[in-house]
Amino acid sequence: MVTTVHAGPRPRRRRRGRGRRAALNTAAVAFCAAWIFPVYWMINTAFKPYGDILQSTPGFLPIPISLGNFTDAIGKPMFGDYLRNSLIVTGAAVVASSILALLAAVALTRFRFLGRRAFLVTILVVTMIPQPALVIPLFLSLKSANLLNTLLGLSLTYVAFVLPFTIWTLRGFLHGVPVELEEAAMVDGAGRLTVMRRIMLPLVAPGLIASSVFAFITAWNDYVYAYVEMKDQDHYTLPVWLVSFSTSTGTDYGGLIAASSLFALPVVVFFLVIQRRLVEGMTSGAVKD
Repeated sequence: MVTTVHAGPRPRRRRRGRGRRAALNTAAVAFCAAWIFPVYWMINTAFKPYGDILQSTPGFLPIPISLGNFTDAIGKPMFGDYLRNSLIVTGAAVVASSILALLAAVALTRFRFLGRRAFLVTILVVTMIPQPALVIPLFLSLKSANLLNTLLGLSLTYVAFVLPFTIWTLRGFLHGVPVELEEAAMVDGAGRLTVMRRIMLPLVAPGLIASSVFAFITAWNDYVYAYVEMKDQDHYTLPVWLVSFSTSTGTDYGGLIAASSLFALPVVVFFLVIQRRLVEGMTSGAVKD
């Protein structure tokens, strides 16, 4: 007697699952390639000689490699001053917004006070206002406070932009921290500052780092306010420096692309540095010594 064995539905399901995973992986690779290609093309063009950039036939490799575009970009007048100003206002905005937002988020999640919900609604409304609509009000406010054409005034402008988003983000993270952890630590004799440093900070570190990335990118990439609020060229930042490569006589494409690559480098370095901190913050908790 011959027994016939029929293939069940399981092999078919396995084949369908493998085909679905292969299609998803292929789509993911195509998406990553499409996303990375503009970055690669910018770096590729930055290392080309100026004559090769304007050729009608594109070259996918910078052969021969030239550093002339980078030397021309760095050699432009006031580059060091613009870099220093960008680092100052960006660092001040990140630090100030992180500290103020953390304190505000703690107050909103741990205390009950009159007007708390109205304050939360105000934060949402402020985040919806487009930044260009605030150019004239902020200009007049800084002028009345004698902070126009100062790095302090520009830093306060960036803090005002990123603070609502940072407060809202940290508030969400603090809602996930059980109050019992703080109460247990205070019963053991820990003070409010100790509780914040040893328990709350490690748990809200991912939100604090995510908001700092947002603050860094916002302050680092801004052009409008750095140009409007500053009268002296000594106080300009790097985004204004990038515009100097386009003049009425033409555009220095090689210098502009090389300068754009240098301009994007601090953002990439900042993200790579805090990426490890982000993972550590997600795995650390109140039981950490």
